Amino acid sequence: MTRYDILTAIPTAFHSDGSLDVDGSRAIFRFVGQSGNEGAFVLGTTGEFPAVDAAEFSSLVEAAVEELADRMRVIVHVGRPSAFEAVRLTHIARDLGVTEFAALTPYYLRSSDDAIFDYFQAVSDAVGDGRLYVYIYPARSGNPVTPELLVRLAQLPNIVGAKISELSLEDIAAYRAVVPDDFDLYTGADRDLIAAVDAGAQGVVSGVSSVTPKPFRALAYAGRSGDAAAIAAAQADVDEVVSLIGGDMARMKEGYRVLGVTDTHCRMAIAEPTDAQRADVRRVVEKHR
Repeated sequence: MTRYDILTAIPTAFHSDGSLDVDGSRAIFRFVGQSGNEGAFVLGTTGEFPAVDAAEFSSLVEAAVEELADRMRVIVHVGRPSAFEAVRLTHIARDLGVTEFAALTPYYLRSSDDAIFDYFQAVSDAVGDGRLYVYIYPARSGNPVTPELLVRLAQLPNIVGAKISELSLEDIAAYRAVVPDDFDLYTGADRDLIAAVDAGAQGVVSGVSSVTPKPFRALAYAGRSGDAAAIAAAQADVDEVVSLIGGDMARMKEGYRVLGVTDTHCRMAIAEPTDAQRADVRRVVEKHR
């Protein structure tokens, strides 16, 4: 059966002074837990993971497991520039009950294919009997993953799929052509659920769906039904919310204010929405709440 999975990339809540807001993050987790989406992607790009230290990581993962594990899959991102750090976070998450993980390739410094392979081999070993997804995001990491390298990585124990961000549908199709049939591929492009599945993916990892899940659920349902008119209508709604909220965490957090979920802020250097953007967020969130 063709899948149209939606994994929600969840923002992390911070106070206005930049300190971690665990209660606010729990409120976001509970809101996402009511979405009906298939899973949660915790502490990825949308979760501002580069700005979170190991102690905060532990607190957030514990909260995510407590709030979400009974409702949906919980995938925790553990990627770091070094295998040492990624393995350390993997052990922390495992001890808290996590069984599904994702790891961005090493980043900042350029790595060879062999170095990337060694990094994922170490993380795969640390995952134990869990499941691990390769997070491919060369626009941010500086390290691409060729189809040939992904084939090598797919042979490692516990590596079961990949999340692919800011690459084309043709790139997804190229990965699909060489990896095993049971190897899951997820696009990071919020609006591309239908197109990515057509290219061979199993779904989308979507930050916008953390604020406005209903249009995404409608699109997944329409995709499974094959109803062209329903797909077009749902796609138009998804396009609308993505165009006004997009991958902007500050605008997502404005959406939580509108919804009354929590009053939260970004820790990283992300510009606050303008008054016009706040008005757009309010309008689109209230329309699709």
